[in-house]
Amino acid sequence: MSSLASSDQIVATWIVVLLYMAVILFFVVRGAIRVKTISDYALGSISFSPLAVGLALAASMTSAATFIINPGFIALYGLSGVLSFGIVMPLAIFVSLIVMTKRFRKSGSHVKALTMAQWMGKMYNSSSYGIFFAFLSLLLITFIVLICVGLTQVLSSALALEPLGVLVSVIVFVFGYMMFGGANSMVYTNAIQATLMLIVAVVLLASGADLFDGGLSGFKAQLEDIGPHFASWTNPESFLFRDYFEIIFCQVVIGIAIVCQPHVITKSLLLKDEQDVNRYLLIGILVLVVFFQVVIVGLFARLRFPDLMISGQPIPMDGIVSAYVVSEFSVYVTILVVLGLISAGLSTLEGLIQSLSASLTADLIKPLFGKRFSADPDRKSRQEVLVNKLVIVFLAIVSFMFSYQQLLSPNLSVGIFAQNGVYAYFSAAFVPVFFGMFIKGVRLKTVYTASIVAVVVHFSVYYGQFMPYMKETVNNPAIASTMALLMSGSVGLIMHYTGGRQHV
Repeated sequence: MSSLASSDQIVATWIVVLLYMAVILFFVVRGAIRVKTISDYALGSISFSPLAVGLALAASMTSAATFIINPGFIALYGLSGVLSFGIVMPLAIFVSLIVMTKRFRKSGSHVKALTMAQWMGKMYNSSSYGIFFAFLSLLLITFIVLICVGLTQVLSSALALEPLGVLVSVIVFVFGYMMFGGANSMVYTNAIQATLMLIVAVVLLASGADLFDGGLSGFKAQLEDIGPHFASWTNPESFLFRDYFEIIFCQVVIGIAIVCQPHVITKSLLLKDEQDVNRYLLIGILVLVVFFQVVIVGLFARLRFPDLMISGQPIPMDGIVSAYVVSEFSVYVTILVVLGLISAGLSTLEGLIQSLSASLTADLIKPLFGKRFSADPDRKSRQEVLVNKLVIVFLAIVSFMFSYQQLLSPNLSVGIFAQNGVYAYFSAAFVPVFFGMFIKGVRLKTVYTASIVAVVVHFSVYYGQFMPYMKETVNNPAIASTMALLMSGSVGLIMHYTGGRQHV
């Protein structure tokens, strides 16, 4: 795909990417000056406006998956993917976000938790449960891998470079600057990235305007020319959108539970004033509405490359958007769009690194090895910040190994790999978060069992291929997660209402 980029595009993109890096580093240095403790790193030491936090929420919820990877699924399978990823899931997410955020903020402020795992441990008065969730949070590395692969695909196309060198550079740069700034720098960089993403989302959506010259019927006729199921709301030839059970039921369940990711639900804790929560949600959701529609670009890309080939070579699914951008736009618009796609990846990547490293430091290493830290408070704070940096180095190494493997031989898409890990995590998190916020007197044993059931069911359904849906060469992690959520929710409710309700 690098052959699609002209020499002017390559040079101009190099200049702008370097300037973009310089701007990010400015905010990182500015934020790092204020990081004195692990609490400063996790939640920030300064007050943020609801506009900045709302933009940060939108940026971190819609990542390289929404802008780079998911449109590839739509390019392969058509309108059924738009219904699933662009309509059903967003609606479920918005409802869940409104309900969950307000309750989590109240309980999060009451519990005084810095991370999701810490919230679990304090809510249920169990350090072992907090440690359990800190371990489970390692599953989120799969999402980091998705973003690294997405960024690598975009940059290697735009800069005409080999993917391996780009991957190393992305990981060294992003993980490197996240060792210092934490939440202080992240909220501001996320706000800038979200603004850029919003502009780029509009540019991408407008790029297909000429395809509607014949109206909606004319556009649909073009889609029908691609294949028999490409323009229909279900696609029995796909791996993800075969019927309404997959497209609607599973996506509603996933959309409700997906909010239980630490880099999403903990965003509201960055707001110091309760009055700001409604404005934060309104801003975040309005921007998210636009972001989620970017999947439609997958349809435009398929009409641009009907056989998904360039110069006789098949376009890998994860590279379809990159190929479309580099071939469709002028030099300057391409640069803007590439920056927007980079922003889409970095915004979530920053949030994941920040929340995951803070959780591993505060909820895993500190409880297990806390006795080795200094008794002096100042020295102890410095040691915790140092450990947090070492954890980020560990995450960088693991992420590189998995990302390289996914670049070489993905199972259709890195999106499947990421969904499998992330969906398993929030399947385990949903019952304890939901019960903790809405049901009184929940016992530790109830939520512990429900979480374990969720993980076991998810991976059993996916790898054991127990259901008729799961017999394909590529399986849908949403089905495994839906079964996990239904089973763990049922187990949790039965145990709660039949086994006593005193809070442990």
